[in-house]
Amino acid sequence: MALFLAVTFFACESNYQNVKKLNLSDGAPIAVGKNVNFKYTDSGRLVTNLLTEKLLDYSNLEFPYKEFPNGIEVHFWDEKNKENIVTADYAIQFDGTGLVDLQQNVVVTTSDSVILKADQLYWDQKNAWIFTDQPYQIIFKDGSYNRGAVGFDSNQDFTFFLSRRNQGVQLIDQKITENDK
Repeated sequence: MALFLAVTFFACESNYQNVKKLNLSDGAPIAVGKNVNFKYTDSGRLVTNLLTEKLLDYSNLEFPYKEFPNGIEVHFWDEKNKENIVTADYAIQFDGTGLVDLQQNVVVTTSDSVILKADQLYWDQKNAWIFTDQPYQIIFKDGSYNRGAVGFDSNQDFTFFLSRRNQGVQLIDQKITENDK
């Protein structure tokens, strides 16, 4: 009798695992979120607020990811409580690599009024790096701008910025130039 129960138990466990795999193998997301308002805090301080109309969680797949098919709006606050905002019409976040792919009407607005626009932008969360191989435009608060035809690489706080090919207009403060003479 004990042998029969042991065989039955393991057979049921095996069948349960197979049924679970069948349910997940159809490519459907493991979870769907609607009108998501996700807030991340650190030591009681709000750091990130992600807003999206729809979130599809595919963390059940071999290469897990989260998809935001109707776009995202993300607010980031730094240690000085300065807010930066990122919006895109579509986004996908790859869990294993930490890479976020933002697409269509990507706009980054910094706390000091710098606006970056691109058709596609990648954010490597693990290495705090932002890059694209698509055209982009940066508009600075003084009205100067930079248009890149091929893309750029930058750290996420834009203190190191490497543009591959660009043109633009830079405004020079005449007071500083005359005082340096």
